[in-house]
Amino acid sequence: MLSISNNIAEGFERGSTQETLNFIYIARGTAGETRSMYHFLHQAPGFEELRPELPNLIGRAEGISRQIRGWADSLQNTDIRGQKYLTDKSRRIDEQRRAREEFLAELEQIRNRGKI
Repeated sequence: MLSISNNIAEGFERGSTQETLNFIYIARGTAGETRSMYHFLHQAPGFEELRPELPNLIGRAEGISRQIRGWADSLQNTDIRGQKYLTDKSRRIDEQRRAREEFLAELEQIRNRGKI
């Protein structure tokens, strides 16, 4: 399971969304390999003492795989290209967008309070 987080970290450190996405898919493949190993251990002789824990571990690996897939889906649908493409201008635009969203959320809260 350590390989999963290492792959995600490596992809993130490369600084682009596409490279992060590539390594996320590698991490998801590693989660699949982990599940496969757990299934193998469930059948293999000599690992009887681990068998009660294996269904839980398999379930956790499946959950991690689903989470990774969700992250991949969100990255595939983003306009953000990655850290190494950020400029002062793109940072300012992002800050302005966030400030606008916060302002609109505050206005919505004020409007909703008036309806109570």
